[in-house]
Amino acid sequence: MKKLILIFVNLLIINQLGFSQAKFKAIVLNIDTQGFALDPAQAGNLVRLELDKTGVFEVVDKYDVRYLLEKNKLDITNCYGKICLLEVAKVLSSDKILTGSLEDFGQNIVITLRIIDVKTEQIEKSQVMEFLNYHKELQSMIQITLQKLLGLPIDELTLNSLTKKNDYENTVNNPNQRRLRLDGPRMGVTMFVGDKAEILQAKKSEGGFEVAPVMFQFGYQFETQYLNEGNFQALFEFIPTVTGTDQGLFIPSLTILNGFRNNKSGWEFALGPTFKLIAQAEGYYQDGKWIRKTTDTPSNVNLETRVDSRGDLVISPGFVLACGKSFRSGKMNFPVNFYALVPQKGTYQLGLSFGFNAKNR
Repeated sequence: MKKLILIFVNLLIINQLGFSQAKFKAIVLNIDTQGFALDPAQAGNLVRLELDKTGVFEVVDKYDVRYLLEKNKLDITNCYGKICLLEVAKVLSSDKILTGSLEDFGQNIVITLRIIDVKTEQIEKSQVMEFLNYHKELQSMIQITLQKLLGLPIDELTLNSLTKKNDYENTVNNPNQRRLRLDGPRMGVTMFVGDKAEILQAKKSEGGFEVAPVMFQFGYQFETQYLNEGNFQALFEFIPTVTGTDQGLFIPSLTILNGFRNNKSGWEFALGPTFKLIAQAEGYYQDGKWIRKTTDTPSNVNLETRVDSRGDLVISPGFVLACGKSFRSGKMNFPVNFYALVPQKGTYQLGLSFGFNAKNR
């Protein structure tokens, strides 16, 4: 008796396991499309693919569907209604049929999906979802609608980016935004204020340069992007520049900036180091007068290094803060930037530059 009970229980367990593992056979035919480059057959293939990924149903392969339709001489060109779909599903021996539509309403895309039970001939489940008009994200929209229809977990971040206009900008909810590139020539003026301005104006015999503290600059900006999300991008900018040629000087420099730019408005902010090649010398001040170090310099004076036209060429580092905006006229971009060097020993350096290019990619 105990053996019979045990066998009966095992049979129940096996039967229950087999029932729980069994999947309903589902077919997907054409999906009605309005305002899309996809035709109904392609849309049906896309929905079939996403349904198969869920693993909820045993989805009939598109080639098997095509074979059965041709074998039974069934035309599904305009088969979107329940009556027509049920007739086809019964011929194809299907348990469920998934149907729906994709519609472009200008600012929004509406996706409707329905599951029809062939046995009861009733719509078992239906789901309608409205998305922002991003055609390139159509597959993600179908995936989310299916997950909602079947009660599966949904990625809320992706859902928000596809449905909420005021969600954070990224490549999903702003896919068509072009990246603003501002490679190109740069020119402008720089002005020194403070101790260095006095040195530049001083006589050469005193270590000065006998020039005005306002100089012309020209160079070229190279940039490379390492992050682009919707309206915003982060990038590195490399700007070799020559300063002072208008006053008989040749001061080369290289500035490396880490920048953050708004592709839509053209505003940007950047900061980073700058390195210039300039003459410097050691010396000391005596009664307010600069005296360059020589072999006769007393050992008890406080030596320091400063710009000196009689000195040796050295690389002088600094740190730049910059902000600006690009103005657009047709395909031309006109970036205008203001920058300042972090003050060093009572010296301030300010600058204004502008350029032009015609790049967006």
